[in-house]
Amino acid sequence: MTQRLPAAVLWDMDGTLVNTEPYWISAETELIESFGGSWSHEEALQLVGNGLWASAQLLQRNGVQMTETAIIDTLTTRVMAQLAEFGIPWRPGARELLSELRAAAIPTALVTMSVSRMAHYVADRLGFVGFDAVVSGDDVAEAKPHPESYLRGAELLGVDPAHCIAIEDSIPGIVSAHRAGTLVIGVPFMVDIADAPANVLWPTLHERTVADLASLYSTAATS
Repeated sequence: MTQRLPAAVLWDMDGTLVNTEPYWISAETELIESFGGSWSHEEALQLVGNGLWASAQLLQRNGVQMTETAIIDTLTTRVMAQLAEFGIPWRPGARELLSELRAAAIPTALVTMSVSRMAHYVADRLGFVGFDAVVSGDDVAEAKPHPESYLRGAELLGVDPAHCIAIEDSIPGIVSAHRAGTLVIGVPFMVDIADAPANVLWPTLHERTVADLASLYSTAATS
């Protein structure tokens, strides 16, 4: 069977391209504790993959007396400070697969709930031009699991979402991409995604190639 290539590959960022979740958890904990509250690891995992505005509302309910916008700005600034101090922790195989996609001239978009300044900070430090488009949390009216962000990513690339592959690590992200009509690869990291509507689960992106994506897409297209 002749292998077909997807029209584009749409990438989640936090937990998929980069291991920033510990930075977010640290920032959330610091902020809540500054208002006299406490924040467990289990509570922090509830926010993985969610939109920042919904996360800010949950932090408000945990005692953070700031506006949603101020919470998002504070958390983003703290996470970016950790990225600057400790470097960007790329997820295994992610940057390599992205580089191979670029060499194969397959369009790519970054689709993240992080705000624009952080999304571009990460994208600008790949070491190569990794994305044709970036959709961030402040670019859309509806956060994941709503499909708007993935629909927007496909629109910016000028492709049909049904001909795209999305790569995600969280349930909200997988649901968002699925609702947008893409083929979804789930790569579990911080949370269990076994019950999410991914087309396939890959334990890691390490040693995954464009050929693997083509095989997956070709199989799905003929089934």
